[in-house]
Amino acid sequence: MNYAYDVIVIGAGHAGCEAAAAAARLGSTTLLITMDMNKIAQMSCNPAVGGIAKGQIVREIDALGGQMGIVTDRSSIQFRMLNRSKGPAMWSPRSQADRIRFIAEWRNILENTPNLYMWQDSAVSLTIDNGVVKGVKTAFGVEFTAKSVVLTAGTFLNGLMHVGPVQIEGGRVSEPASHGITEQLRDLGFTVQRMKTGTPVRLDERTVDFSKATIQEGDADFHHFSFLPTVKSELKQRPCWIVYTNSEVHQILREGLPESPLYNGQIKSIGPRYCPSIETKLVTFPDKEQHQLFLEPEGESTHEMYLNGFSSSMPWKVQFEALSKIPAFENVQAYRPGYAIEYDFFDPTQLHHNLETKLVKNLFFAGQVNGTTGYEEAAGQGLVAGINAHQTVAGGESFVLGRDEAYIGVLIDDLVTKGVDEPYRMFTSRAEHRILLRQDDADRRLTPKGYALGLATQERYDLMRSKWEAVEKLVEFAKEFSVKTSLINPEFERAGFPILAHGCKLYDLILRPQLSIFLLAEMIPELQKRILDLEQARREEIVEAAEISIKYNGYIAREEAIAKKLSRLEHVKIRGKFKYSDIHSLSTEARQKLEKIDPETVGQASRIPGISPSDVNILLLLLGR
Repeated sequence: MNYAYDVIVIGAGHAGCEAAAAAARLGSTTLLITMDMNKIAQMSCNPAVGGIAKGQIVREIDALGGQMGIVTDRSSIQFRMLNRSKGPAMWSPRSQADRIRFIAEWRNILENTPNLYMWQDSAVSLTIDNGVVKGVKTAFGVEFTAKSVVLTAGTFLNGLMHVGPVQIEGGRVSEPASHGITEQLRDLGFTVQRMKTGTPVRLDERTVDFSKATIQEGDADFHHFSFLPTVKSELKQRPCWIVYTNSEVHQILREGLPESPLYNGQIKSIGPRYCPSIETKLVTFPDKEQHQLFLEPEGESTHEMYLNGFSSSMPWKVQFEALSKIPAFENVQAYRPGYAIEYDFFDPTQLHHNLETKLVKNLFFAGQVNGTTGYEEAAGQGLVAGINAHQTVAGGESFVLGRDEAYIGVLIDDLVTKGVDEPYRMFTSRAEHRILLRQDDADRRLTPKGYALGLATQERYDLMRSKWEAVEKLVEFAKEFSVKTSLINPEFERAGFPILAHGCKLYDLILRPQLSIFLLAEMIPELQKRILDLEQARREEIVEAAEISIKYNGYIAREEAIAKKLSRLEHVKIRGKFKYSDIHSLSTEARQKLEKIDPETVGQASRIPGISPSDVNILLLLLGR
């Protein structure tokens, strides 16, 4: 038995799995400690991956060489591309997953990754010597040593579940809470706070009247998460369903509010704004007559279904009585009620951009312990933390992504610069350069970085290069190919499009909103031949990428110029150069915030809430710029 490792990862949730897999694949001997090896990468809440901005994160993880996209594709039972009615910067992939298959796929990856080992136990303390982490102690009394440690404890640190007046210690239903680490880190000076999240009731589909629900089918096109063309789901695809609450439901819930832990003082922690409980919806939107709920399958063959939108900590009797007033649920049976959970997290401004803590060297935090919510946000942090835990061991440079490079970069910069006052969830609106951070080009942005690290394989890198070479060739063809009126006007007349007064380049036709490359290929034989010559497995993906490149070229070029201009401040180092409390030309708030955050660059300083443009100008003047 080995007790000494390069990297130890505490917790095998979405952050921990990505962290452990990354560190091991990069060459560090890695130990993943988990309470239950049968619940690796458990989907504690909804059985889905992706969504608005979250889907972009998963594609970025995959592009870098992470595993979440692969696991999701292999376990998918429904895929949808959200926001297709908007521009491509807003397109967001989302997949329903088979919960059990998702766990199995992750476990298969972890158990077959060289350098990666697992230990089933609970971590109770860290070994820290002179401000440097040296290892982990477990509940069994085992002491493991490590050169770096990644803490990804999720909701387990002093976790407490609520169902009405009933309170049960635990990180998930039927799983124990973790004690010891919070207390140790608080004694070392870490700021610790409490957050709250929740999960809905689980229902038996055999007792649902689907004739009173609206079906929601998935997409059946080429889109999926992983950029590897051979990674696909072989599972039976299943629909989701939509139902609505009504006045009767609302009345029962309102009458139960005095028994709600959220409103009677039982829960005192910070809850999520963007994934509110059903009781919070009633209080926040008192005039709303109904709320949309999504009934989602938990797997390919299970009868268990997840009621998205009905998260609650109300007493179980109130939950079930309210549900019975929804027409589709008049005779419904439940597997378990919804519940809320409170847990400890650490103020993320206590981290560097590589997710290493400022107070303890070689100790990294990732996931919900940083105040985030969501599998995708956790996995993105886990990947970065795992990479940097390895880099610390190997003596390499820290791996940090910029805000103009990835949603993962936006996420981490927001955390370490601004902190959190509620569970952090990613949205496209948080990214000022979102037109550069599309889901379609994550491989072009990030696979070279993953390849340089040694995380993205040669195969993945070659696939990325061949794809974008094909895209560029198609764009060049469109720029050079002249379309004659005699060829296109008869086709336009038949289709009801305005005819051309004179010939033009194919590129100019593609720019028209009502025209697409595939539509034009039906009218132009030379274009059709070009498309048929493309690699069949990635033909649609290549054509879509070329079309986005053409139609949005002006917007993309403008955003690249803006990002380049703003990035200059990111290269002006500031950490360690000033004692901010002595700079009286700065506002009082600025001095306090700069002292607390200690930004790495002027760019980071400019994003701290409370730092004004005049404060930034003062810093630049003091730097002689």
